Amino acid sequence: MARQEACRPAPPPASLAAHDAPPLARRPSVNPTTLALPPRRWVSRYDGPPDAAAVADLVGALSLPEPVCRLLLLRGYGEEAAAKAFLKPRLEGLGSPFGLAGMDAAVARLGHAIERGETILVHGDYDVDGICAATLYTRALRELGARVEPFIPHRLRDGYDLSLAGVRAAAAAGATVILTADCGVVAHEAVVAAAGAGIDVVVTDHHTPAPTLPPAAAVVNPNRRDCAYPEKGLAGTGVAYKVCQALFEARGAAQESLWYYLDLVAIATIADVAPLVGENRLFTRFGLRLLPQTRNLGLRALLRTSGLAERPHLGAGQVSHVLAPRVNAVGRMGEGAWGVKLLLAEDEAEAERLARHLEEENRTRQAVDREMLAQALELLEREYDPKRDYGVVLAAAGWHPGVLGIVASRVAERIHRPTVLIAAEPGAARARGSARSIPSFHLYNALLSCAAHLERFGGHKHAAGLEIRPERTPAFREAFNAAARAVLRPEDLLPELEVDAELTLQEATPELYRFLRHFGPFGVGNPTPVFAARGVTVAGYPRVVGQDHLKLVLAQAELRLPAIGFRMAERLKEVDVARTAIDVAFHLQEDRWGGGVGLQARLLDLRPAA
Repeated sequence: MARQEACRPAPPPASLAAHDAPPLARRPSVNPTTLALPPRRWVSRYDGPPDAAAVADLVGALSLPEPVCRLLLLRGYGEEAAAKAFLKPRLEGLGSPFGLAGMDAAVARLGHAIERGETILVHGDYDVDGICAATLYTRALRELGARVEPFIPHRLRDGYDLSLAGVRAAAAAGATVILTADCGVVAHEAVVAAAGAGIDVVVTDHHTPAPTLPPAAAVVNPNRRDCAYPEKGLAGTGVAYKVCQALFEARGAAQESLWYYLDLVAIATIADVAPLVGENRLFTRFGLRLLPQTRNLGLRALLRTSGLAERPHLGAGQVSHVLAPRVNAVGRMGEGAWGVKLLLAEDEAEAERLARHLEEENRTRQAVDREMLAQALELLEREYDPKRDYGVVLAAAGWHPGVLGIVASRVAERIHRPTVLIAAEPGAARARGSARSIPSFHLYNALLSCAAHLERFGGHKHAAGLEIRPERTPAFREAFNAAARAVLRPEDLLPELEVDAELTLQEATPELYRFLRHFGPFGVGNPTPVFAARGVTVAGYPRVVGQDHLKLVLAQAELRLPAIGFRMAERLKEVDVARTAIDVAFHLQEDRWGGGVGLQARLLDLRPAA
């Protein structure tokens, strides 16, 4: 019942009357064509084609197909040694954790706590990154003999970040140290309150710091202004891993035992949309390799309940679309501590029970997500003016704060504008919001310019959270739009499809696909290669499968390549693919069906041949 009450709409405050959501019981009918984006512009991901002589040299040095070497050069791995290191990275390539500012102080305070038997409260955040970071710290520090109590704030009761709720939890546990995981870098008030209670705080975070750091015993964050560590894109769990690296080194423990926690680091790094380059790529590559054989009983149970247990190989896509939403769901719907309980489980039956609870919470989250998205789209229908609104702020009563981020992402994808969603309940002094951005817009900087209208905010370039007084929402809406208009050009508001290279169907071979797998894992900063094939035809007739998926066979000379375009059936109304030569943009992927494995193109776009 509590969950139903949390989702029940209430009359909106007067200040938001013009931005009400319709009641949850009514499913608004939204015409998607009125919010449809214009056709995507195809642009090259690079300044120009690679030098032909350099490609030939790399082909000779590596004995790899020419398309592979072209892509290596385009992505900056034109030297033989660099290309080999990229294709076959090693964990020995991790940098020294002591290169992070604040690490010496963090290791000293945590080491002192371990030696004296002090209780350490590990304070995570309620998203995947915070849950995985808290789990990593709890397991690794206990391995070193520490007394550790994990704590995850309740999203609806405690709010996000280290707060007074965390300080009270530390005091109740008898802790003398709070170790934050994926939070705390802007929690000045809570750090001061902890000091007043005789509790030291060691902050480890990756979010953008405020102009001044909190007065903690130590602050480890690669994005500190005075931190020279080159890996600025570490997720919160990645930072936690570096702290554990340093602790294990300082205490003479084997670094190899930490490698078994890389499954947690990989899941968090992918879920937090951290750039998969440098150390993040190392963490993710080896973590994904470990995941199917994980020692973590909770992860094993989650793999079973999500249907992934039988897969011999797991990619970033399975983590981002299957595993991560299930871990996120408990935090989004309220009680993120369930995620840590699952990942710390030491009994298989208990792990199975907890994994099934996450499945139930994820189904609830999906239902709330669908309702909120329908309401947000109807608000857009009524209020959004693409000529006026470069940055969009939607506010309504009855929205579940835990799903704001997901829906904000979907809205931003639909209209290709930075988007903020605010859930404002009647009579509440503060409303909570979540924001998502587009590639050319730095979200945190925009919120910083709007700080006069906000109570709290934090985040980074792509995503952020905030708190605001409901009556300030109209002024914030104007300020946010002004900040967007000051930065974004009209061309930034047109979605682009970045193409890596042109490819003939003759070059699209299983051998090429096998080599491309060594470029992964793919994600932000290391995208899946996008190929363009020009002037191809369709053999036979296209078919619509499922409800709106397009299936066809591409033809060029004597070559054939099966292709599928998810949610692209509508494109048949725009392009007569049966009679017209077309250009296609696609990923190469395996098609596993009926026990067989084949190669297919996953279509991203198609258009009449230029």
